[in-house]
Order: sequence, then C-alpha cells, then structure tokens
Amino acid sequence: MLYPFLFEPTYHYRIWGGNRLKDFNKNITEKNIGESWEISTVPDFVSVIVDGALKGKNLDELVSEYREKLVGTKVYERYGDKFPLLIKFIDAAKPLSVQVHPNDEYARKHHNSFGKTEMWYILDTDEEAEIIIGFEKDADKSLYSKSLATGTIETILRKIHPEKGDVFYIPAGRVHAIGKGITLAEIQQTSDITYRIYDYNRIDKDGKPRRLHIQQAMEVVDFSFIAEPRSLYDKNSKQTVLIDSPFFKTSRFVVKNEVKLENNRDSFKILIFTEGEGYVKTKTEKIAVKKGQSVLLPASLEDVIIEPKKVATFLEVHID
Repeated sequence: MLYPFLFEPTYHYRIWGGNRLKDFNKNITEKNIGESWEISTVPDFVSVIVDGALKGKNLDELVSEYREKLVGTKVYERYGDKFPLLIKFIDAAKPLSVQVHPNDEYARKHHNSFGKTEMWYILDTDEEAEIIIGFEKDADKSLYSKSLATGTIETILRKIHPEKGDVFYIPAGRVHAIGKGITLAEIQQTSDITYRIYDYNRIDKDGKPRRLHIQQAMEVVDFSFIAEPRSLYDKNSKQTVLIDSPFFKTSRFVVKNEVKLENNRDSFKILIFTEGEGYVKTKTEKIAVKKGQSVLLPASLEDVIIEPKKVATFLEVHID
C-alpha cells in the first residue's frame, strides 16, 4: 500500500513575502506569499496526499496507521506518532524579523511542542542580499540588553551575503533573520514557535506593530560567537552530506543518470527537488517530480531509483 507520497502544499501570507515561489512550480495567485509548507503536521496545516491509493489522507493519519512502516523503526521509537520534521520553501521580498527559537526542553515546558532547530539551503539570492546569523565577537547578554533598550540591536548582529547553494545550520538559540531578496528551502523540527526580537518597527496589515517576544527570547538566546556561519561543502560534488545533526541528516545529490537510494528501515526519507525534474521509481510506481516538489519515501520502501530528465538536483533528508 505504501508508495512515494506527494502532498498539496499550503501557502502562507507573510508581511515580507514576495512572488518568487512561482519559479518553483507553486500555483500561487495571492500576493505576499512568503512560505510554502511542503510536508507538515503543524495543527491546522497537516499535509494531504495528492495522488495514488491513499489520496486525501493526511500525514497524521498515515503515521498513526502505518507507524514504523512509514517513519522507520528508530524514528518511531523516538517520536511515536509525532512526525518530527517540517519542510518549507521561503521567499523573502523584505527582511524577516530578527528572531530566535527555543530548544526542545524549553518548548516542551512552555508550549508542549518540539523546539526548533533548522537549516537553510539557499536557492536564489539578490546581489545585495544579506542574512543575519548570530552576533559579532563582542556581543554578550549585557550588550544585547542595552542594544534592545536603545534600538541599536542591528549594530551587534552578524550580517553576511549568502550565495546560491550556501547552507546554514541554525540550532535552537541562535539569533537569525533572512534578508530581502532571498529564496531558500528550510528543513526544521516540527514547530511553529518563533520569538521575535526586532522587527524594524513595521506595521502589519491591520495597522498594528507586530508582537515582540523580548523576555522569552532573552531566556533562550545563545551568545556564542560562530566563526564560520556557513556549513561548508564541495559544491562541485555530485553527492555530499550538508548537515549531520541529531534532528536530521541532509545530503545533496546532483544526478545526470539514474541513482539508487540506500535502503534504510530506520527512517523515512524526504526528497526536495531544487533544480530540474525527473522520476521517483519503485518496483510498482513511477512518479513524476518537478523543481519545487518534495516527496516522502516510507521507510519500508526498498530499491527506490531517481531517474532525472537531463540533470536534477535534490536534497535527501532522513533521521539517523
């Protein structure tokens, strides 16, 4: 019964959203769509299967019914019926708020939720685009508090220019923000908890300042200086690990010919196609996949083959 699953994405208005997600085969008609949620079990935004024998079922139902056959033996032992990852595409036409996310312990205590560790894979970026990630060397709690009080927080934040293909790992506690002119794929724990620290004094669509979360953020911020914010890898490699963390392991594949994925009954796999198109094939299925689509491969599937049309690039995500 189980096969590679495609889901219907959900589109989310954001005050900073743009229109570049159309370049990733998103059927968007509204303005200011900042996020496309590809695979999600966040309440009210649970992903629904778009084709095949299980069309119309949602991901929560799948996990509950198929358990380790879907998510994998070790993943089910660790997370039970809670699907652990959320996959997004993000289009920032304007800067996001400066923000931070809590870890599992804090989020469980205060929100009954997973924490939020995430990673970014840069899909496109304007020449002058910047991201914020962490602090400059001289930042500490005292300087942070003073900069918030005086409205000078931007002066102590680490700003860098990202390039296409760059990868950033953002563990819970690390202050960050996506700047304008950036499109990226985000892989994160299943959590929708964000503490805004600074929002450029913006007014929302209802004419009100957006809520800040100064106290919560103060309790979870990590002030450690990060010498190299990028997760470095060989961009010319045809297959390479990008991130290997306790929450997810992500690799990048650039394929011109068929490639067979390694069997692994311990974890599901998610394939995120970032360039090109092709097919995901099993012994009984052949599913067409385009740039901007994400596929969930149940852990019980074996002998999955990716067949590109010309050249395709995809991220492969699982949990060790």
